[in-house]
Amino acid sequence: MKPILIDLNDYIRTGEGANGASYNHKTDAGIMMKMYFRNFDAAALELELAKKVYAAGIPTPEPGDLVTDGERMGIRFRRIDGKKSYSRACGDNPERTEEYAREFAQLCKKLHRIHVDTTMFESVKERLYRMLANNPDFTPEQKQNLHDYIAAAPEGDTAIHGDLQFSNGIFTEKDGVRTPYFIDLGDFCYGYPMFDVGMVYLCCCLNNESWTLEQYHMSNATAARFWDAFAEEYFFASDSSRELMASIAKEAGKPASDITLEDVMRQVKIYAGLKTIMIERDTHCPMPQFRAMLEGTVY
Repeated sequence: MKPILIDLNDYIRTGEGANGASYNHKTDAGIMMKMYFRNFDAAALELELAKKVYAAGIPTPEPGDLVTDGERMGIRFRRIDGKKSYSRACGDNPERTEEYAREFAQLCKKLHRIHVDTTMFESVKERLYRMLANNPDFTPEQKQNLHDYIAAAPEGDTAIHGDLQFSNGIFTEKDGVRTPYFIDLGDFCYGYPMFDVGMVYLCCCLNNESWTLEQYHMSNATAARFWDAFAEEYFFASDSSRELMASIAKEAGKPASDITLEDVMRQVKIYAGLKTIMIERDTHCPMPQFRAMLEGTVY
């Protein structure tokens, strides 16, 4: 794909993430843009992936063009007017945290029921194997243990967001009706849903207070309330996945009908620890507060 040359002065910067910044067009309310901090192939790869994800029916902003300002690469999307993330919504209205958490859990359950064409996307296991191989901060023994644990995890062909933070779920609201979407699907793949759910737990429960306030606009106490309501809705509501609960029950060595939140949490914490592999790809340094979830379990 050949990028379209744009003038960055035509855009207003609206936010920032680990790999790039977001912009809205000054005069065209229908255009937003993600501009990478460095000029590398990731923008073209993410655009190609975004088009596949959109075509698969995942609720996400429609992808548009590959662009460049002459120094960096970016992607234009169809802008979702009046959007708000679930994290921002909780920060603005902490008294409604449980309501937003249950709604986000329902959105995630719908995502994890979508079976994708596995010839079109990478598996979550293959993606983690590749990141693990490129990580210089795990010992050879730790790498082998991590590889073995990932390999032994249940298989799946359902959609995996890849970076399932509550800031990557957004919604618009009109006449009291909310329409949700997922954003930032650059790590979209397929596999076992717990690889996604671990990220939700990590974001809600494993960060320090200053990071949670800066990135998610809420206190750790509010984020913990979000997780509690999310977990109850995701795992134990009447429409929760029987296949997922059966996998958890098999690991716990008890009938699915007897599974408790404690049984769920033992697995969730390990999958939260596994997300360290992805986070260290972006931070380029060890993250001991997340690796702690792996100690005494995976290694």
